[in-house]
Amino acid sequence: MRIFTRTITAPLYAVALLALSAPVAVAAPPVASPPVAGPASSELAWDVTTVDADQSFRGLDALDRSTAWVTGASLSGGAAKVYRTTDGGTAWKDVSPPETTGLNFRDVEAESASVATVLAIGEGEASRIYRTTDGGATWTETFRNTESTAFFNCMAFYPGGKRGLAVSDPVDGTFRIISTEDGGQSWEVLPTAGMPDSTGEANFSASGECLTISGRDAWFGSGGAKARVFHSRDHGLTWTATDSGIPAGEAAGVFGLAFSDPRHGVAVGGDFADAADGVDAVSVTRDGGRTWTSDGGELTHLGEDAAYLRRSLIAVGEGGPIGGSSVSRDGGATWERFSDIGFHTLGCTRDGACWAAGGQGRVGRL
Repeated sequence: MRIFTRTITAPLYAVALLALSAPVAVAAPPVASPPVAGPASSELAWDVTTVDADQSFRGLDALDRSTAWVTGASLSGGAAKVYRTTDGGTAWKDVSPPETTGLNFRDVEAESASVATVLAIGEGEASRIYRTTDGGATWTETFRNTESTAFFNCMAFYPGGKRGLAVSDPVDGTFRIISTEDGGQSWEVLPTAGMPDSTGEANFSASGECLTISGRDAWFGSGGAKARVFHSRDHGLTWTATDSGIPAGEAAGVFGLAFSDPRHGVAVGGDFADAADGVDAVSVTRDGGRTWTSDGGELTHLGEDAAYLRRSLIAVGEGGPIGGSSVSRDGGATWERFSDIGFHTLGCTRDGACWAAGGQGRVGRL
């Protein structure tokens, strides 16, 4: 996101960099999060492992209790990394593409323990997509952005894994969408005629979840001049934009989206300038995104990502030294903070496992 990475003040940028983090330890012993008073504290706690302390993890795709992928970026000037576990997080393997120094991997979408697609964000040619079909033993670069003013932030795939979309900050006043129909092996830029004017808006690549897909529906969130949720039902060709109810601002807006089905979803966000303020940082929809309401409960931390865990919602956020994890048991109407440990990104699986990843190379299991 250009607004966040370019124009925020120096003190805020320093806080933002803390969220990306700094010797390497793989498969360290788990550390349980301190309990927080309340009924959820006896049920929910994070087991945290430091996988690579030089990485800030903001991309995560959890497939089940055993298999997950995480991606990050180095603050020490080193390479951007991709890690994978196939044993429930006991061990993590570095399966990174070669020659990634200076890149920033913010999103990963995995089909299996063997097949995954990774997005590097940034202006111009810094935005790239890589794909592996052998568990990271080899990688193919399948997309490199050639528009100097484009800045891709996140991607998602439709059920089946063949169709997918990735979204860039606006180019000439409208968000830019690229599409794949072959599982990420090739990408094309879609026409912008069906995209509403989005001058002054941008995406947040806070968690790799500013774009999400459920069924045939796709949504992405924005911030900056407006904080809106964009919705498409035709594979990214046309979009409608609706106010999210989350406050907009230079470093504020919608950071992450999650849907339990094509009608019921949640948008989370906040303001990186005030990471402790979770007021109006959650908005929910019950009609597929035609309307959003933020009159529910409030977080006490940033909402960088959210995920459905059976009948509950989990939300996480990490802004420098301020972070937290919260649970809602009523669809987002009320929230209870169950841990002071925060993460940038989150994923819950059908078999009831939740994974999260964040600064200083931390990965958590709930």
